[in-house]
Amino acid sequence: MLGHNPGRTLLHMIDDSPRLIGWSHTRFGKLEHHPDVESLMAEVAMAAVADAGLSASDIDGIYVGVFNNGFSRQSFEAALVGVGHPELARIPAVRLENACATGSAAIFGALDFIESRRGRTALVIGAEKMTHADGDTVNDVLLGAAHRRTEAGAGSFAGVFGQLATEYAARFGEHHDALARISAKNHRNGLANPWAHMRKDLGFDFCATVSERNPVVAGPLLRTDCSMVSDGAAALVIAAPDVARTARRSVRVAGRAQASEPLPMARRRDPLFFDGVRAAFSAALAEAAVTLSDLDLIETHDCFTQAELMQYEAFGLAEHGKGATVVAEGLTERDGRMPVNVSGGLKAKGHPVGATGVSQHVLAARQLVGEAADMQLPSASRAAVFNMGGAAVANYATVLEGHR
Repeated sequence: MLGHNPGRTLLHMIDDSPRLIGWSHTRFGKLEHHPDVESLMAEVAMAAVADAGLSASDIDGIYVGVFNNGFSRQSFEAALVGVGHPELARIPAVRLENACATGSAAIFGALDFIESRRGRTALVIGAEKMTHADGDTVNDVLLGAAHRRTEAGAGSFAGVFGQLATEYAARFGEHHDALARISAKNHRNGLANPWAHMRKDLGFDFCATVSERNPVVAGPLLRTDCSMVSDGAAALVIAAPDVARTARRSVRVAGRAQASEPLPMARRRDPLFFDGVRAAFSAALAEAAVTLSDLDLIETHDCFTQAELMQYEAFGLAEHGKGATVVAEGLTERDGRMPVNVSGGLKAKGHPVGATGVSQHVLAARQLVGEAADMQLPSASRAAVFNMGGAAVANYATVLEGHR
């Protein structure tokens, strides 16, 4: 823990910030017992409501995050919640989408709903069924998270980050070992996550070495540098403070912000610095009236290890081009001064796209109320969550505060 901003307790007591009061989470991975996204949503929907101590009649709105119909081939996933649970069928429901940040888009929609006083409770569900699709389909759908007109030449979404990694190395020096250490860290952390797609300590040597089991995917990125194609779902119940007062525990949404980066990437001030990430993250901290040093952990969007490295710099953990120093110092390790992706991140946990942002918030919230089981940090009362769509195109940052 790096320290905390004084005077927050009184503010927590008198403000009207929404609270997270219930949650649920499927295992991530190849879930053959779930034939479709409808089935995945059914597993988590009422489980989250029950966890919040509520019933279906207490829910005022439903917000669903599913990436797009390239995987589900369905265009009204929000209505499918009521198929699995008829008691939820008549509650107003809407689907939101913003590439890999789809889960956070749904959460932000629900927060707007609560903060505008159009409702006092909202159920948020993020879900994706991906593993049934063949490789070409997966590649084409995920390429939609890139700017097709200018980035399709990279061949894949991984190819976009492979190009970033190549250009980063050309400007700032070889950083292959840093990427391997990020991957090894996240897999080591994932051992403690019962919902993770892969619970295996791969080790630095394996992550750093090209092999038949760890081939080159794009540019300098190996398979261990890339998040996995996964199925999964997660859900949250968000409530107004008066509702949360009767809940058995709650986590306060202390600050949040969204920022976008221009496309094509060549229009950016510097394609190797994520200005949109910096803007969203710093604005969320400012709204929460905290600094980076007040955080106890960060759950961030490591779709590729190169993304996590560049996010370190955008967050302010390292100077531009010096992200590898953070890795070498062990600052982001579980026992470091700023643990990052204690859950295993997208790298070990998996990346069912629509579910990812919701999952990040669920796992951060569990840390803040002491319910993270084997993942639990010794002391955690404030966390940041960062969820990214595209190559820092859509950026969502949240600051959460919990009191055990």
